[in-house]
Amino acid sequence: MRDNHLKVVDPKSANCEISGKVTQYKNTVFGFTNTSQAQEYRVTIGVQVTFKDRVKNRELWSDEIVRTSNYNVVDAPGHPAQSELDGRKDAISKIADEILSRSVEGW
Repeated sequence: MRDNHLKVVDPKSANCEISGKVTQYKNTVFGFTNTSQAQEYRVTIGVQVTFKDRVKNRELWSDEIVRTSNYNVVDAPGHPAQSELDGRKDAISKIADEILSRSVEGW
């Protein structure tokens, strides 16, 4: 999509279809300060994804993709504090990259 080889179109004119649903979401403490305060968290997102070739009317792949992202809630050297939303965006970006990679390879 970034290099203009793929684009989002109306479902009726699409050559392929990607569908999915979120199967898990967790935001858990991953690291503590030396005074036992939460310092780092990990967002985990799981998505069940199916990729279909609409031209040949067949499923090319279906799988659960799980990705994580860690973020610090306090400033660390070279890394400003982040929020759960920042961690979520990063995990979603990793999922999207994996979906794109698998889809282009299998199509």
